[in-house]
Amino acid sequence: MKSRVSERGQITLPKAIRTKLGIRPGTIIDFDVVDGRIIGTKKEFQDPIAQWRGKGRLPKGFVDVDSYLNEVRG
Repeated sequence: MKSRVSERGQITLPKAIRTKLGIRPGTIIDFDVVDGRIIGTKKEFQDPIAQWRGKGRLPKGFVDVDSYLNEVRG
């Protein structure tokens, strides 16, 4: 597959490639030059909160978040 560079230096990734790799608007692609070739790597979005979701623990004596917040907020 081929794509032509526009006057603004932009290229269009062919639809078949976008579909195969799951590239949608907003997808980040990291470009590098290796041995005279352009290598584009799709960067997977990672939710920075996801790894911590569900890991929090309430201090002893509290059964829910609302009671804890009411206590600490006075």
